Amino acid sequence: MRACPERLTVGKESNGSLLFFILLLLTCQLAYPQAAGSSAAESRIAAPPPSFHLPENQKLVYSVEWHMLNAGMATILITHSNSGEHLRSTADTSGMTNKIYPVHDTFDAEIDPRSFCTHSIAKHNEEGSRRLDRKVRFDYQAAKSQVDDYDLKAGKQKHAKYDIPTCVSDVVTGFFYASSLDLASKSTYMFPINDGGKTTDVRIEVEGRTKIKVPAGEFESIRVKAEPVSGPMKGKGVLWVWFSDDAKRIPVQMKSKLGFATLLFQLQRIDTQGHQPTWELPGRSDALASIDRGTNGGAVGQRGRAAL
Repeated sequence: MRACPERLTVGKESNGSLLFFILLLLTCQLAYPQAAGSSAAESRIAAPPPSFHLPENQKLVYSVEWHMLNAGMATILITHSNSGEHLRSTADTSGMTNKIYPVHDTFDAEIDPRSFCTHSIAKHNEEGSRRLDRKVRFDYQAAKSQVDDYDLKAGKQKHAKYDIPTCVSDVVTGFFYASSLDLASKSTYMFPINDGGKTTDVRIEVEGRTKIKVPAGEFESIRVKAEPVSGPMKGKGVLWVWFSDDAKRIPVQMKSKLGFATLLFQLQRIDTQGHQPTWELPGRSDALASIDRGTNGGAVGQRGRAAL
């Protein structure tokens, strides 16, 4: 998925695949609410309301396009753990992209659902000829992250510490927190995100509402624009996220621009991991049935592209 120079540069700075850079920008939804049009002077993460619950045992499956070509698949799954919630995300290239630059990555995070603070991260990256592992522990009392990097191919190990604020999210969990926020039109937010290196502040703006069609179905959606405003990702790219405009706020489509490169993520289906779904796709009983069966892979929705 890092087939252009701009992507390669970004990937090295974030110590992860291009997919995880896009998912990093997805977490722009994590911002602490500011008044519409405000300067969003304070960057922090606020605890979700008591009524909010993470969607356990529901695997989101996304197709990934790079310049109209099928680049691969990405998944996200949250399950209950002894420490709270465990998130696992995967990224796998396919087709021509896999021949040019194969990517097979996993990302694991332990999350406190009461605060949405991430407590630890484990990453495994297989990208081209690289084989890298990263383990991160966030010590909020000491205001430090403990980072251990392992170059599996070269047999090298590196340890580092970084300053962190009182609570950060990781590069994937953030948009789940977004579903607990009031995404009113034209409102702006800012929050800190960290995957082991320096902390990045991300600013978002809710641009408006629109109807969108993706392989999983047709949705009334909320479109959000996200940009890093500090840290190593500042000025590197822009992301748009379309959330279903209902109580579940499913991220149904994401579009990123990095230099001249564009990536498009679209929701293909939701696998319920042996459990019945706890929500319904708005206005699409046929789409819900196909999701229950784990089917409806299909071609990328044309109306989704038209909404870009």
